[in-house]
Amino acid sequence: MISDRVMEGVQQAPHRSLFNALGFTEEERRKPLIGIVSSYNEIVPGHMNLDKITEAVKLAVAEAGGMPVVVPAIAVCDGIAMGHIGMKYSLVTRDLIADSTECLAKAHAFDGMVCIPNCDKNVPGLLMAAARVNIPTVFVSGGPMMAGRVDGHKTSLSSMFEAVGTFSAGKISEAKLCEYEEKTCPTCGSCSGMYTANSMNCLTEAIGMGLPGNGTIPAVYSARIRLAKKAGYAVMNLIEKNICPRDIMTKEAFMNAMAMDMALGCSTNTMLHLPAIAHEAGVELNMEVANEVSSKTPNLCHLAPAGPTYMEDLNEAGGVLAVMAELVKKNLINTDLMTVTGKTIKENLEGVVNLNPEVIRPIENPYMQSGGIAVLKGNIAPDTGVVKKSAVVPEMMVHEGPARVFDCEEDAIAAILGGKIVAGDVVVIRYEGPKGGPGMREMLNPTSAIAGMGLGSTVALITDGRFSGASRGASIGHVSPEAAVGGPIALIEEGDIISIDIPNNSLNVKVSDEELAKRKEKWQPREPKVNTGYLARYRELVTSGNRGAVLEIPR
Repeated sequence: MISDRVMEGVQQAPHRSLFNALGFTEEERRKPLIGIVSSYNEIVPGHMNLDKITEAVKLAVAEAGGMPVVVPAIAVCDGIAMGHIGMKYSLVTRDLIADSTECLAKAHAFDGMVCIPNCDKNVPGLLMAAARVNIPTVFVSGGPMMAGRVDGHKTSLSSMFEAVGTFSAGKISEAKLCEYEEKTCPTCGSCSGMYTANSMNCLTEAIGMGLPGNGTIPAVYSARIRLAKKAGYAVMNLIEKNICPRDIMTKEAFMNAMAMDMALGCSTNTMLHLPAIAHEAGVELNMEVANEVSSKTPNLCHLAPAGPTYMEDLNEAGGVLAVMAELVKKNLINTDLMTVTGKTIKENLEGVVNLNPEVIRPIENPYMQSGGIAVLKGNIAPDTGVVKKSAVVPEMMVHEGPARVFDCEEDAIAAILGGKIVAGDVVVIRYEGPKGGPGMREMLNPTSAIAGMGLGSTVALITDGRFSGASRGASIGHVSPEAAVGGPIALIEEGDIISIDIPNNSLNVKVSDEELAKRKEKWQPREPKVNTGYLARYRELVTSGNRGAVLEIPR
């Protein structure tokens, strides 16, 4: 066992004395050392219940013959961090989580891990760490929040952000805004739509690293506690069979995840996280493949914000496995791959059926014949831009309009709420990319303001930043190269005509190559917005959005 490095032999007597100081017995020290990486905290609603998940895992690991030790992982609540400097610290935590978990696992010679994440960067960060450390590992998340209810309709966090714009437009009263505030987020858990957290938890299941139900069982259900216990048993089974993350997270598994991404209509943030996780697993996942997968993978789900269904509805319909079962009908999933159950996907799918064709469309009757995400290219985005096309209204799939240019998120929000953006406009928010932000902030505030002001079907937004999974509309993010490195988005001027053609995967500004070249000659790099602390170090190491914003040592 790996833990023999700290348990066995004369030279390890000092190590054993420290385990004695922890209260562990000699009998416990002979068992596999299992790190339970818990993201429990009291600031993130999706994590406030993880203490119960952690205790359930701990109990099961001990019962199954392991020695559980709980260690921490940090997390940021994107909703609380939204719209101020805090959002610069969201994406960057993904790599802090991966690094710190690697440090804990390697320094203490863990034989296996159970990772307990829930929210946006927490899930991919721990998946990156699992791929690096490559010891038997199982994921069990905290589960999604239940939907809220206002006026008899289900609501989620995107409803709350859009209500702010609706109030600003004078369409609802302050009392109604307060009612949304009181009722929108009724329980603990990751926010109830197909936002980034739930997208990544579902894809963790699809990629084989989470047990069936991991992506969809609500946080407040006792079934989530039972799943946590199963995760504790499962990691001991993986140790016995010597099944490690890189045995599961293969190229084929990432292609399965990409297909599920398209079918579920996941957040565009998955286009940052899947390449980053694949990178750590030694797999190259080029974003060019997204359109190839999308072209043959129907979109089967329209969960909030794309439609009126929520994670609890997906769970009742059969969850991630039921969506997989639909895709298997057209051989869009490789079912021979190993999972953390110790069984193949094919074995996991035995007896699985779609229990609600209104929530999970049968593959013969999809919402769209192609997937929920599109990767765009053109003279604005020579590398890539990304849009959640399943959340775009039909009339905005092709759009032309004048550029309204802003060099930060705050200026754009002020213009939107001040009534300065009108139907037909294309809002351009730049210098918010991985380096420019730094930290690639999410643009949920401006997209929600556009929707709340009643402009969601007439105004587009493009940015070198990114979008929350709660965003909807013609919201195109991850434009690469970003403005901070002189990408063409930095050359757009007020009033330039922007042409968006999502069906044909194109994003262009109607300016000649000669004119763009002249503008490029005059362009000067901006002074960095942050020069100290972690964000400054992050800015120096981070790559572009089309590469997953991974960190690389400059050469």
